[in-house]
Amino acid sequence: MHRITRTLVALAAASLIWITPDAALADGHSKKWVLVTGTSTGIGRNLAETLAADGYYVYAGVRKEEDAKALNAIENVTAVMMDVRNQDQIDAVAKFISEQGTGLYGLVNNAGVGGGGAVADTPIDAQNFVYDVNVEGVYRITQTFAPFIIESKGRIVTTGSIAGTLSWPGGSAYAGSKHWIEAFTDALAGEMEPLGVSVSVVEPGNYQSHIRRSSVKRMFARIEAAGGEITPEMQAMYKATEERELSYKEPDEVSAAFMHALFAEQPLRRYMVVPSVEEQAMTINVKIEQLLQLNQWGPYSYTRDELVAMLDAAIEASGGEQGSD
Repeated sequence: MHRITRTLVALAAASLIWITPDAALADGHSKKWVLVTGTSTGIGRNLAETLAADGYYVYAGVRKEEDAKALNAIENVTAVMMDVRNQDQIDAVAKFISEQGTGLYGLVNNAGVGGGGAVADTPIDAQNFVYDVNVEGVYRITQTFAPFIIESKGRIVTTGSIAGTLSWPGGSAYAGSKHWIEAFTDALAGEMEPLGVSVSVVEPGNYQSHIRRSSVKRMFARIEAAGGEITPEMQAMYKATEERELSYKEPDEVSAAFMHALFAEQPLRRYMVVPSVEEQAMTINVKIEQLLQLNQWGPYSYTRDELVAMLDAAIEASGGEQGSD
């Protein structure tokens, strides 16, 4: 019975795949195809458009049919219905790509959500949702599509965040998921290097997206499901969140980092992309504070001069250059 149910679900998921008729059959099968998750809005949408405009082909993962239709209107983009929490849908997309014979050169784990709250009073379900998308979703997608990338000796890039370094009161769920992506990237890079696959993480700061508004809407839904009401103050909070998100820069700079990670001859392991010097300084300063904290305790602590010498050696090992013009 369970096998029958699983088969029916897989077939249903497969039927939800939207495809631009001439995209998969275009004369560019020799060109590179990239699967990007979470392309409805924000960073994922910007990257899908950038890839397509540069002549690459994109499988664009979405969860809603209206988003699939909008993406299919873009030349070189083929939308695929895929919730990163749903293994049946993921398997159906893998089967679909295999049947198209296009292969995959790039995989971009971009789908992600915000949310969480203070540890003492936030329901565990709220954190579980964040981890199901941001952690387990990345794991599911990477595990399923890794064989395609290994075959092409391609690239795997994941959307991290400066929250992979920073954290704040109420941010343990989201920041924790992005800290996990840092560890995931390093481990996966070591596993994939012998197979000819490059692995990177792009760590954006505050760019325009829907992630904060979506988080507030989910919080409202939880309140209403528990029998509560959305107060005028809550509505004002949503409005302020919307205004804040819309005030941020479009994520063109983030897409540029993804393009380097996907196609440059010498991709980097990490790309921190921030819209201001203040965000750069804040993130680097936290790294320095953590370094000092690690060095505070125990009999093997280093002196200032020894730390500086270690930094100089690391800069030399990386090619002798830091920063960019």
